Amino acid sequence: LKGITVYRDGSRSGVLVATDEKKKEAVAEIIETQAPKRPKVLEAEIVRFTNDYEKWIAVVGLLNGKPYEIFTGRAEDSFVIPYWLERGSIIKNRTEDGETRYDFQFKDKEGYKVTIEGLSRSFNKEFWNYAKLISGVLRHGMPLPQVVDLIQNLNLYSENINTWKIGVERALKKFIPDGTQAADHKCPNCDDPEGLIYEEGCLKCTSCGHSKCG
Repeated sequence: LKGITVYRDGSRSGVLVATDEKKKEAVAEIIETQAPKRPKVLEAEIVRFTNDYEKWIAVVGLLNGKPYEIFTGRAEDSFVIPYWLERGSIIKNRTEDGETRYDFQFKDKEGYKVTIEGLSRSFNKEFWNYAKLISGVLRHGMPLPQVVDLIQNLNLYSENINTWKIGVERALKKFIPDGTQAADHKCPNCDDPEGLIYEEGCLKCTSCGHSKCG
C-alpha cells in the first residue's frame, strides 16, 4: 500500500466548479452587438481609387478614429471634391419629406466651409446598396481584417463592381493598425501558418518578408 488520499466532503467543490466554468467558456456562442449611435457629424477621410479606368472616391466616416460607414462615387459628375482634399465631415440630415440625407462638408483653402448635399446622388444604386451593407458590418464592430476578408470573398458577376470591390478593400486596409494579424494569416510564400500581418495597409510575412499590397 503506497498511500491513501482522503478528501473531506466539499473540499473538491472549487476544482469541480472551475472545471465546469472552463467548459462553459469553451461553448461557441454568437454574441449580438448594438451599434453605437451615430452622431450628427462624423469626421471623414477621403480615399481615391480607380474603378474600371475611372477615378473614384471613397468617403470613410470615422467614429473615434475607426471606420463607421463608407460612401463611394465617381470623382467626376456631381460628386466633385478637390484633388488636394484628404479630410472632411459627413453630416446626417433629414429632408423636408423626413428622409435621411448625408451631406459632405469640408473647408476650402481659404477656410470657408463647402457643403455637398446628398452624397448618394451620384452613386450607382448597386454600389450604394453594397456600401450600405458594408457600413452595417463596420458599425457593429466586426474586426477590420475580417471585413476586408468578407469583401474579398464576395462573388460578384460584373467586372465593374469587382474592381469597385478592390477599391473598397484598399480604402479600409488603410485603417488597420500595423501588426494586426490578417484573417487568413498563412503566408503563401513560406507557409508559416501565423505569418501574415498588416503593415501600412499591406500584408507582410513576419517570417520570410513576403509582402502584398492592394
